[in-house]
Amino acid sequence: MSTHNIIYEIVRQIPKGRVATYGQVADLANLYGKARLVGYALYRVDISVSDVPWHRVINAKGEISQSPSRYGGDNLQRSLLEQEGVKFSPEGKINLREYLWQPSLNLDD
Repeated sequence: MSTHNIIYEIVRQIPKGRVATYGQVADLANLYGKARLVGYALYRVDISVSDVPWHRVINAKGEISQSPSRYGGDNLQRSLLEQEGVKFSPEGKINLREYLWQPSLNLDD
């Protein structure tokens, strides 16, 4: 299985109303220290046809990582998270204590 497919399989497990960080997904994929690789893999997702909930992955500060190359994807990401019940602070942050996904240690569960 390719690295990107492993990342996508992990991200598919994040439940609605929860988020994970890029670093957390990297660690779960045994890609320690490669949060940027997770970001790149999610950037490549075709959101019009994919079942990968890319919008549930945020940065370690609890924020949506802003990127001018996402052509409005940052606003879409926030909107999708809000539709799932995720609340943002006035500063645009998500409370990770409240919304961070805590997966079981066994990904087959």
